[in-house]
Amino acid sequence: MAEKLWQKNTIVNSEIERYTVGMDRELDLFLAPYDILGSIAHITMLQSIGLLEEEELKILTTELQNIYQTTQDGSFIIEDGVEDVHSQVELLLTRKLGDIGKKIHSGRSRNDQVLVDLKLFMRSEIKEIVTLCDRLFKSLIAQSNNYKDILMPGYTHLQVAMPSSFGLWFGAYAESIVDDLTVLQGAYKVVNRNPLGSAAGYGSSFPLNRTMTTNLLGFDSMNYNVVYAQMSRGKTERIVATAIASIAATISKLAFDACMFNSQNFGFVKLPDEYTTGSSIMPHKKNPDVFELTRAKCNKLQSLPYQITLIANNLPSGYFRDMQLIKESFLPAFAELKDCLIMTTEMVRLIEIKEDIIEDDKYKYAFSVEEVNRRAKEGTPFRDAYKQVGIEIEEGRFTPNKNIKHTHEGSIGNLCNDQISKLEEEIVAGFAFEKFEKAQNQLLSK
Repeated sequence: MAEKLWQKNTIVNSEIERYTVGMDRELDLFLAPYDILGSIAHITMLQSIGLLEEEELKILTTELQNIYQTTQDGSFIIEDGVEDVHSQVELLLTRKLGDIGKKIHSGRSRNDQVLVDLKLFMRSEIKEIVTLCDRLFKSLIAQSNNYKDILMPGYTHLQVAMPSSFGLWFGAYAESIVDDLTVLQGAYKVVNRNPLGSAAGYGSSFPLNRTMTTNLLGFDSMNYNVVYAQMSRGKTERIVATAIASIAATISKLAFDACMFNSQNFGFVKLPDEYTTGSSIMPHKKNPDVFELTRAKCNKLQSLPYQITLIANNLPSGYFRDMQLIKESFLPAFAELKDCLIMTTEMVRLIEIKEDIIEDDKYKYAFSVEEVNRRAKEGTPFRDAYKQVGIEIEEGRFTPNKNIKHTHEGSIGNLCNDQISKLEEEIVAGFAFEKFEKAQNQLLSK
């Protein structure tokens, strides 16, 4: 069994080890490539302050780059008896290089090591989520433009309310994604600060150059106060989880609409056959399982900030092992959200729209407000026009005029999709992911 990084003479009870390690070995595989990137930056800094020789840095960097490749080809594992990814990387270095491998931990703790791993992981995952949100956004905008002239009833209280259009419906979800990206960008700014060098939360007596590691890892700035750097554990995850929940809420609502509009009682849309499933007893069924599962997954993701809050909210400053449990729900959440984004984008792209919905007589009262407004424009006081039309409806005399013309910004006749697209492009560009990508590529090519 591998010796623990912290182990002295006492051997820990095996049941205690099982209980305290928990799922760390499995979950730390998410963090492995980022642990190595952080280690390359750290040892580069150590050499600059005289704690490593130049040749030692070269040897360590080369071997860390070799280990990094194993995380990319799927051969990296955390061995039985090894607590976590930090221990595994140091064990591999020591096996290959001997005592030189034992030098990489100078000036850091597993506390700031896992913090930087998590931030590098979150940064990379946020980039992928932004890419997928951008694809969904573009699909929604394209469909909004395709069906901008196709009317559908709008609802309040699930009662027929006023005329809407598929242009408005698709476009509404596109603009919702824009706001979600704005929230995600705020979370990204919190993530993109360097905690490395805070050690166990109280700094180090070594003359660490934290500005150097900040630049090497492509962070915008550092978490300056070393105590706060540790306090950010849990808080950062909660902030990112809130942004994830915001995206999930948009997708969940879209999924609900699609399921409802696909049902026979609405019949507004037809989902692609290859994205529906059948019944074991009813041969006519085509169930919207993809959207139903998407709705459920996204509703589950909306609970994520609360799970993190309940783990971390009653802890004082300093590190506590409680934080380990956050990884269990937090790390897999990114893959789940990405899966939902991919499925939803395909569903939106392939969905079929029924184009004559509004001709059904049951939707004729959706045009009552149009008639009130027409009379008001002709000089009848609005309240009198409202009463006239209301009486006609009560007496069964109302005849709708379905030739409507809305011109103001954001309405049926003026969707403002160009403006929404410009806003989305500005927000996506504002993440400036190229900075951290360039920094990471430089670390791996040293």
